[in-house]
Amino acid sequence: MYRRIIGGLATAAAMAATVLVVTGTPANAAGTGTGYLHTSGNKIVDSTGATVRLTGINWFGMETDNKTFHGLWANNPWKSQIDLMANLGYNTLRVPFSDDALKPGAQATSVNTASNPDLIGLSPLQILDKVVDYAGQKGMRIILDRHRPTSAGQTALWYTSGVPESTWISNWKSLAQHYAGNPTVIGADLHNEPHADGTNPNATGSCWGCGDQSRDWRLAAERAGNAILSVQPNWLIFVEGVSCPSGGLSNIWDNDPSNDEDCGWWGGNLTKAGQFPVRLNVANRLVYSPHEYATSVFHQNWFDDPNYPANMPAIWDKYWGYLYKQNIAPIMVGEFGTTLASNIDKVWLQELMKYMGTGVNGMSFTYWSWNPNSGDTGGILKDDWATVDQAKQSIISPYLIPPVGGNPPVSPSPQVSPSVSPPVSPSVSPPVSPSASPSSGGGKTCTATYKVANQYPGGFQGDVTVKAGNSAISGWTVKWAFPNGQSISQLWNGTLSASGANVTVTNLSYNGALGAGASTTFGFNGSWSGSNGVPSSVSCTAS
Repeated sequence: MYRRIIGGLATAAAMAATVLVVTGTPANAAGTGTGYLHTSGNKIVDSTGATVRLTGINWFGMETDNKTFHGLWANNPWKSQIDLMANLGYNTLRVPFSDDALKPGAQATSVNTASNPDLIGLSPLQILDKVVDYAGQKGMRIILDRHRPTSAGQTALWYTSGVPESTWISNWKSLAQHYAGNPTVIGADLHNEPHADGTNPNATGSCWGCGDQSRDWRLAAERAGNAILSVQPNWLIFVEGVSCPSGGLSNIWDNDPSNDEDCGWWGGNLTKAGQFPVRLNVANRLVYSPHEYATSVFHQNWFDDPNYPANMPAIWDKYWGYLYKQNIAPIMVGEFGTTLASNIDKVWLQELMKYMGTGVNGMSFTYWSWNPNSGDTGGILKDDWATVDQAKQSIISPYLIPPVGGNPPVSPSPQVSPSVSPPVSPSVSPPVSPSASPSSGGGKTCTATYKVANQYPGGFQGDVTVKAGNSAISGWTVKWAFPNGQSISQLWNGTLSASGANVTVTNLSYNGALGAGASTTFGFNGSWSGSNGVPSSVSCTAS
């Protein structure tokens, strides 16, 4: 189902056309496994055979006129947003894009050069490369989602007159080659939300199993999936459903029930996949990826069932859940979301999370969306692009498997000038502060480590990692004094109290409880002049 996106800003920036080729070493993370992933029955497994569950988030914008991630216009830097995703427990990032963003000379717009100076002059693909690199360092995985042929809007078919199937497949093969050897990028979501168009019997939209080469999404998915696997056999191929298997809307006024059918969400109907499975030339690479939404997107008739929500598991079973329950293939619910404006939607989200299961053996998912500017779902972030919507996060959080570890940093391509992405100024010495770990009641302790993550004229970004000692803690308080008159303008993942140079930060409701040896991170934007020395000591008190 099409979701309204509240558009980005119109600020333009000059972009470089150079391609930054990113390579990496195998991911090594408890949350997302080791090396490339493949499938086994209804499981996604890593290179060692260990079961992996992808519990991720969508960060959109690269499919719009901006041609890059939305929120890069915000004061919260892009790296801090990824830090927050990982800290909240999202181990996978689904990245929508359109073919427009891959064109030679494509320019990313609405990038805040103050908060994101390292993105100045980069093309959409170069910005994506940096996100892939940093997400890999956090232990996260990336799924690329060809969301639209152009930034103009969603299409019922996977091609248009201006973007033929050959372009779609060629661009996918180029991306697969571009990220070859980098297992942070694990696969391709071939096309977003193929759906019905036209009225039966004159269907013109995407069908499943109808045999029409121009409309059968199942056959198109095979063509694209096999083309990708011919150049990158390690990728997973994510295939969404359709809305109506016939590819056409039912004509309920023609008194002919033979051409009526039970349709679902755009991309959400996989009822025919059991009968007509997607056939790939490389075994154990197929993941089915339905979409599922609540009343804030569209009020489906099943929400009015007197037995709601007890009727929902059978509906999910019918449309896509049977593929998982019959051990046919893994399920990765690529999009699901709601504003939570109604109690119906709150119950829907609670029940859907339970249906997908708990722990590593549950179904994988990527929530829609990180962005607050999805008009009929909102996001995990609120409008400042830094504050978490706790009502949503509290429902999703118990089902998240956080990333751990990740890829080592990747050296930048020599094609990109080092001045584009300057390191922290050598004048910042030491870059990491010593940390104190005073005891509190019950022998509970914690440490806090202060780091300047990024610095630019007049401003900087700081990160503070709080780590519990040998015992679990229920809360923490961090204090320090700035040595050179610095001040904080914005802080996330904590509650700030400042008086002059003295800073106190306490935990929020979701990141205070830490197991023994566990850690969390809060970050901030600040200003400086003259010098930007780190505090001589940073104290952490646990409760």
